Amino acid sequence: MILYGPPGTGKTYNTVNYAVAIIENRSVDSICEEDYERVLERYNNYRKSGQINFTTFHQSYGYEEFIEGIKPTLDEDQEEHLQYKIESGIFKVFCENAQQLKVTNNNEALEIDSRVWKVSLGGSGMNEVKDDCFRNNRVRIGWDEFGKDRTCGKERPSSTVEDIMYSFYDDMSIGDIVFSLGDEKHIDAIGIITGEPEWLSDKSRYKRSRPVKWIAKNVKEYVYDLNGKKKLTQRTVYELKRMSNASVNEIILKYAQHDQITVEENHKNFVFIIDEINRGNISKILGELITLIEPTKRLGAPEQMKVHLPYSKIEFGVPQNVYILGTMNTADRSIAMMDTALRRRFRFIEMMPNADLLDGIKVENIDIQHMVQTINERIEVLYDREHTIGHAYFMGLRNDPTIENLESIFKNAIIPLLQEYFFEDYSKTQLILGDNAKADDLKFILDTHVHANTVFKANPDIDIPEKKYSIQLAAFKKPASYIEIYEQIK
Repeated sequence: MILYGPPGTGKTYNTVNYAVAIIENRSVDSICEEDYERVLERYNNYRKSGQINFTTFHQSYGYEEFIEGIKPTLDEDQEEHLQYKIESGIFKVFCENAQQLKVTNNNEALEIDSRVWKVSLGGSGMNEVKDDCFRNNRVRIGWDEFGKDRTCGKERPSSTVEDIMYSFYDDMSIGDIVFSLGDEKHIDAIGIITGEPEWLSDKSRYKRSRPVKWIAKNVKEYVYDLNGKKKLTQRTVYELKRMSNASVNEIILKYAQHDQITVEENHKNFVFIIDEINRGNISKILGELITLIEPTKRLGAPEQMKVHLPYSKIEFGVPQNVYILGTMNTADRSIAMMDTALRRRFRFIEMMPNADLLDGIKVENIDIQHMVQTINERIEVLYDREHTIGHAYFMGLRNDPTIENLESIFKNAIIPLLQEYFFEDYSKTQLILGDNAKADDLKFILDTHVHANTVFKANPDIDIPEKKYSIQLAAFKKPASYIEIYEQIK
């Protein structure tokens, strides 16, 4: 859904209420009845846990930041060497987190991540090393000659071996998934890494080990297609980057249910918030996601769709438990100019100025509610309702009802906004603020007559404006300047 309306109507503010309502499966009205500080506290907790994420679209924002792209990185050891890596964007990572399975071993929850590694346990097929790993819940690799700390052997490992050991010790982490090599198209076991690397001094070979909880053993699962039609190799350890999160989950769910291990799909709701959604190039940012976000095209839906992403080549779909919440400033760009494809896929919720929220706010006898209502009535007549001024600009006056605070709001927010709306047509700005009927000393926009003969030589043959306008700073300090916006003092 998209919350849309003029500036200052609390769209971003209300994303907190909407996001918490979605996650907790409650109505927005019931959330709004609670104290906002308590709702905000829960919102921040959901952000920390990963159930809520937030971004802002802008004109430079693209597919690479949102879905995936090729990013330059510096080599950690040789910083002058530039490398290029495929990196997932913020929304793709969010969707993968929303698909994360809940794995329980004897009623104890296991941490699980989305990274998947292929390991060769003594080679393909069943062997002594693999049998030991299956019985003792671990994985083992060799190159014992290089010692426990990888550098104390007589020889230095080759670059390939060094890369493999780096993956095993440094890249692999607790919660990562491991697939044991069966043959070049099949895996024969699925496990979750549960501990840090260990050195098995009691073993004669394959002494490097990591604790693993095997979810399934002695299976034969065909993964050739899921791996982008690439055969599994004998290389001891490497990451399976072509496998999508959804495909890996399907394999785990297929084999995981037994007495000790239970696996559940993630049924929590996740909310992705896009502020200023209309300021981005929607086609450029969303790409093929414009189709995938439809409820009927989500993963698990009757018409579910997946696409092969252009860089990683993996299959990707949007899970059903991901909700997208956007905000849109109608003064920034008309809703009529929104991408038609986006309009069909979102529910639009209008948020207009609510002057009732300003009821009771007085600043030196200035009725703020009446003043804002009057300003907005005039804007609707001279411009349109989509460019009215939101109540949020004035909410700070409830705790600090001083003329200095009101002066700051008008000078730094309201006047610049009206200048933008009317393209510096100060005569209309005067009408909005009632300056056309005020004494000169109370006018925010002061008009003075132009005497051409005192400015130009002779009589120039051009149309010269009859008036010139200036902002009168002294008027912002006078309560009568504000009162006369909505009533005439006699």
